[in-house]
Amino acid sequence: MTDLTLTRARRRLADDLAEALASLKDSGEARALLADLCTPAEIHALAERWHVARLLDEGKMTYREIHEATGVSTTTIVRVARFLRQEEHGGYRLLLDRIGAPQ
Repeated sequence: MTDLTLTRARRRLADDLAEALASLKDSGEARALLADLCTPAEIHALAERWHVARLLDEGKMTYREIHEATGVSTTTIVRVARFLRQEEHGGYRLLLDRIGAPQ
């Protein structure tokens, strides 16, 4: 398989997963899919990134404070911050704007 063919195949798989995610009706269905699709460690890593995105969006804590409060590595915090503020995908921004500030 060529690199281009592999890239296209991966994109199709990701598109298929995105379609499946978009069809979920509520958080209960999302939890069920996550439990089937991911290991507990993978779910935890995703949840940590989401938590960090929300903390960064609040703007009340420095990266160091977030690290100290959550135990998430500064490398992960920087990566989340980059995707939140600079990357074109806009996934974090879309959901943060949609659901609002953490309770």
